Amino acid sequence: MRVQRTVPAPTREEELKKEVNLELLKPIIEKYKNKKGNLIPLLQGTQELYGYVPEDAFYIISEATGLELSTIYGVATFYAQFRLKPVGKNIIKVCHGTACHVQDAKKLSIELREILKIEDGETTKDGLFTLESVACLGCCSLAPVMMVGDETYGKLTGKSAGKIVKQIRREEKNKK
Repeated sequence: MRVQRTVPAPTREEELKKEVNLELLKPIIEKYKNKKGNLIPLLQGTQELYGYVPEDAFYIISEATGLELSTIYGVATFYAQFRLKPVGKNIIKVCHGTACHVQDAKKLSIELREILKIEDGETTKDGLFTLESVACLGCCSLAPVMMVGDETYGKLTGKSAGKIVKQIRREEKNKK
């Protein structure tokens, strides 16, 4: 009997990495290349373009600006605004600030982790959702609150948060 070896399917991250066209980075680099304090705008522009800062972009930015890779990586990992991995189409931010904490935001996070089958900071296998706990969304009167993309949902329970995510998933399936 012959044993057939299978090659594991590429992860979403590997597939996205293949799709990254680094040529698109050139106009951003040209815009900021010789300007003082250019690193953060370069990283922001890169993330705006790809949804995260791809690993290969660090090398291109380093070469174009003369900045050390360690400096660029240090800035990108210091600031919470920068992502080093691809994120889902819909980023769910669950507020865990004081008002939301008191109103039991933990139940929202638990329910969402169960429904999505991911932990905080992870992305679903289908690439549809990324789940994030955040310190504050500035919507204390709506506590507990979550945002999905730019849409804010307040006065939630674990079940109502789950219903919202399930509805978004249904709508996405209907688009296909």
